[in-house]
Amino acid sequence: MGFTECMDRIHVELLERFQRAQAQFTDRVDAVETAGWDAVVLPGWTVADLVAHVTRRQLLVPLLLAGERAEDVAEQLPTDSEELLAGDPLGSWESAADGALTAWAQPDALAGTVIGPAGPVPATDLVVELTADLTVHAWDVARATGGDTALDLELVAAGLLVTELRGVAGGLPAVAGPPVETGDDGDPQTQLLARLGRRG
Repeated sequence: MGFTECMDRIHVELLERFQRAQAQFTDRVDAVETAGWDAVVLPGWTVADLVAHVTRRQLLVPLLLAGERAEDVAEQLPTDSEELLAGDPLGSWESAADGALTAWAQPDALAGTVIGPAGPVPATDLVVELTADLTVHAWDVARATGGDTALDLELVAAGLLVTELRGVAGGLPAVAGPPVETGDDGDPQTQLLARLGRRG
């Protein structure tokens, strides 16, 4: 297999994982009942706030892939949860997720770069980060609302690799606090959650 074919295969796998992470998050959001939107999911955040945050990150994707700077596009989108969700959390999330997936699926989208706060980075770095972000936040929503907290094991493994390569200190959007000690016998999901400040 040549280099181009190898990279194409890697990009397909990254896109498939991103789509699965979106679907997993959608399932958890779809299961939230009316009273669940006000449940505390992270310190200072309700479930609605978290879904709005994740929705906003999806809305950023098409803009970043179009070559706009992160610091510029951040000013183009609302930060208020009510404005982002527009009275329809699931529908707003799904619309943003569809837009992000469509942008990633464009030819050569994953072969390019995006201009992050610290300068240009490979687009693959962003899709990997977003996939890990979605994976852990799916657990956050489920945990706060009594939903299904079992995560896709392949996505968990990919998330663990991200934390190992970048280091928790390097920061991931899903970080909720300092790492939690679990010992060496924790299952992969427990280890991932612990690295990102959560007790599984």
